[in-house]
Amino acid sequence: MSSAHSSILTLLNEQEQHLDVLLLLLHKELDAIRTRDVEALKTNTDEKIQTLDLVQATDEQLTASPELGEAKLQDWFKEHLQRLEDKLAQCKFQNQVNSQSVEQSQLVIERFKTELLQSRGRAGLTYTNKGKAAQVDKGPGIKA
Repeated sequence: MSSAHSSILTLLNEQEQHLDVLLLLLHKELDAIRTRDVEALKTNTDEKIQTLDLVQATDEQLTASPELGEAKLQDWFKEHLQRLEDKLAQCKFQNQVNSQSVEQSQLVIERFKTELLQSRGRAGLTYTNKGKAAQVDKGPGIKA
């Protein structure tokens, strides 16, 4: 393997490490969603953005490599690329799971809010133009 192929292999390995980190961050994100740990979510989001930037930068380096065309024909490149695509698919799946968890959490919170509003009294309960329950504050009333 020439030094040109070696540099491409180094970039592919680096990309694999970035995707491993991203997958780990996605699992940590799900834990933070489950425990409703806002600080952990914020920190995790910042780390995810940095990791995604690294993935993009490495991808740009690979694309700019003049030896890429020749390397694409090699079996070792195809095998490594398949591993990267598998890891990327895992990341996408985990991201989808996290998204559904957030949506479910929001639905639970919205249902809880509606129940609280209903328990305060049906007389002041109304709905917004988006169909969400809201409490109407009628104020102290009119004094004659």
